[in-house]
Amino acid sequence: MTRLSLPHGQLCVWTDIDPAYEADFNAWYDREHMQERVAIPGFTHARRFRATDNGPRKYLALYVTDTLDVFRSDAYRRAFTDQTAWSLANFERMTGTQRRVGDLTIEAGDGEGVHLALFVLPPERIDVPGLRERFDDALREPGIHAARLFRTAPDLSAPIGADAAARPAADALVLIEGSDAAATRRVAAALAGHDDVRTFDLLWRAAAPLGLARHDAETKPAAAALPA
Repeated sequence: MTRLSLPHGQLCVWTDIDPAYEADFNAWYDREHMQERVAIPGFTHARRFRATDNGPRKYLALYVTDTLDVFRSDAYRRAFTDQTAWSLANFERMTGTQRRVGDLTIEAGDGEGVHLALFVLPPERIDVPGLRERFDDALREPGIHAARLFRTAPDLSAPIGADAAARPAADALVLIEGSDAAATRRVAAALAGHDDVRTFDLLWRAAAPLGLARHDAETKPAAAALPA
């Protein structure tokens, strides 16, 4: 099944951490940060992943919202006015971070997978109708449960206060999820047309508190994008 209504929004934070601080980083993410983010009105759930290969940026976090406009809301902006000391310390320790905000232009499949494979799609290769067909074919493969196209919104992805030159490219991530690690990677590599595919396993999933999962009325545009 493919979602055809207004796309969900998503925040993707892909980062590394110094091994000396890794235990504290994971405790912060698991005991404070994820819960804070999914409590913001309009957020539906969040998931954390850890890489299973030896590539850079070991940790991946995906936060899904009702729509992209949640990232322009006053509620989202207010989340950054009173950061905890624990949050500030871990933001400083994160290295090589890639932050993307955008919409899930295609969400195909019937669920989520414990294994995730992804690759970056440059702007000139983003062919939504073609990818929709290829995703439908991919989902016929045993062990594959979801295929998503996540398109970056550069104006929302840049660090707060950054000028236009600092904005990331309008690229996309292709995310393939499954219950079979080898099949998940193989299908992603076939879609990419190359072997530069990253692989992850799910650590855990946090759902928004009951009553907060729906987007409220606070969706006035904010002046700038915000950090994770």
